[in-house]
Parts: sequence; C-alpha cells; structure tokens
Amino acid sequence: MTTPRTVLVTGSSRGIGRAICQRLLRQGHVVLGAARDAEIPNVAGEYRPLSIDLSRMDQIDGSFKHFLNDQPPLDAVVSNAGSPAFGNLEELSSAQITDGLTRNLLSHMWVARTVLPLLKRRKQSDLLFIGSESSLQGGKRGSVYCAAKFGLRGFAQSLRQECASSHVRVTMIHPGMVRTSFFDQLDFAPGEGSDQAIEAEDIADAVEMVLGARSGTVFDEITVTPLKKVIRHKDGKEPKPGR
Repeated sequence: MTTPRTVLVTGSSRGIGRAICQRLLRQGHVVLGAARDAEIPNVAGEYRPLSIDLSRMDQIDGSFKHFLNDQPPLDAVVSNAGSPAFGNLEELSSAQITDGLTRNLLSHMWVARTVLPLLKRRKQSDLLFIGSESSLQGGKRGSVYCAAKFGLRGFAQSLRQECASSHVRVTMIHPGMVRTSFFDQLDFAPGEGSDQAIEAEDIADAVEMVLGARSGTVFDEITVTPLKKVIRHKDGKEPKPGR
C-alpha cells in the first residue's frame, strides 16, 4: 500500500498538472495545488489549492510561503507550471521574451529555492521538474522556449548534485507533444492520431514511477514522446513529420 505523502504540484489545474494531481489524489496523497486558478471542479480527495501567479516573485515570497507554512510537512514537489513562448525571435518584444523566460525558467528556480529547505527536513523527498523535449534540441520558432527549457535542464542537473547529500532526489521529465490545452492559442498542434501525441496521463505514469522508486535510486531524466512525431498546422496545411 502506498504511504500517503504531501505533494506540491504547480500548474495544477490544467493539462499535465491536473492529471498528476488526480493520480496522486486517487492514491491517497495530500495534494497542494498552485496555479493562477488552482481550483479543480469535482475533485475527489484532499486537494488544497492556492491561486497564485508564480511568475511574480513578490507572491512567492508572500502568499506562497505562508500557504506552505500552514500545510503538513512537504514530501515532494512537482514543478510543472509554464506557458507557450513561440515565434521568430525578431518578432518577439522584449516583454514577451522576458515573460517566456520568467514563466518557463525563473519561476521554477524561485519555487525550488523556496521549497528546498522544507524538503531537506525529510528523511527522503523528491523534487521533479516537468520540462520538454525542447530541453534536448532546439527548434524553429522556439528560441525563447528552448532557451528556458535548456536552462531548466542545467538547473536540475546542478541541483541533482547539490541535493544528494540531503536525500532530496531531483528528476526532470521531458514530455514530447502532449494533447492538452497548451496548443489552444498556438497555430500548430500534434497530429490527430493516437500515436502522434502523448496524453497527460502518460506523464502522471512517469511521476508515479519516480515517487515510488526504491530509496537511494534516482531517475535523473525521463523522456516521454509519441511513437510518431507529427505537427499539424491549423491553417489547413498538411501535417508534416516533426523533428
């Protein structure tokens, strides 16, 4: 039987984050959800939401810290929050570049800095970052997004070494194209075939495996991608194989 744990999930109310929360709740864990709108309708289990913009350092130093101090001791964190940031570099404003880096890199760093002292108090704890296959290879119109995800990967690798002596296991999961609302405001999406995108539940599977691993074992990085990489353009053009 799974030992109940207290797990913080950022970006908890949609897509990958929501699937992870629902999986953890079904297993009897206490889930702390942080997102701009952290409520999950009809959720079953002990779900404790905090509506917060994690791209704002003042909110992390304020309401986020206060929220964590009022909760049971923290056993694990799934740092998942992020947002699309795509376009040819010269078409992006300075504000768009700053926002893309803040939401997809700096916010993870700020959250990690806040939760690490809490995780280090436990005999064993986990810090998981949800990255992207964009952490592994650059792509067209993805310079800002890839820069953030490459940076997040280096950050996680460094923390992996820093935290080993404190019994904090650090893992990064790299999803390929996931069939979620992430693509709603973009002009492309994964192909429509069931083997052309992964599902949010596939990432929940990976999180479950990481959290359930034998003490002393760490999954440093996990890449989860669809069998076929197909990009569908919403302007009606034919799908083409992805990189």
